[in-house]
Amino acid sequence: MFKFFAPAGYHLIPYLSEISTALIACLLVMLGGEINAFVRRLTNNQNFIVRTCVFILINAFGYGLIIVKATPYLTQALRSLEAGTMFCLIISCFVLIGLWAQRNRQI
Repeated sequence: MFKFFAPAGYHLIPYLSEISTALIACLLVMLGGEINAFVRRLTNNQNFIVRTCVFILINAFGYGLIIVKATPYLTQALRSLEAGTMFCLIISCFVLIGLWAQRNRQI
C-alpha cells in the first residue's frame, strides 16, 4: 500500500522543512492553551510586569525557539522514511491534529 503513495511522497520531499514547521506549529497551537494556563497558574501571584514578561518570553521566544530548533529534527526524521510511509505519516498527523482540534472546539 505504501508503494501506491510513494509518488506523492516524492513530490513532498522538497517541502519537508515547511511541512515540519507546519506540523510543529499546529501542535503548539493545540498545546498553547494548556501551556499558557499552566504558566498563568504559576504566575498568578506575581505583579503585572512579571506576568507580562513571562508571557512575552514564553510566547515570543519559547514557542519560536521550539519551532526553530525542532523543525530540523523532524525534517531529518521524515526524510529518513520511505516516501510512501512518509506521505502516509504526514497526512495522518495532520488529520489527527485536525480531529484533536475539532474535538477541543479549536475549529
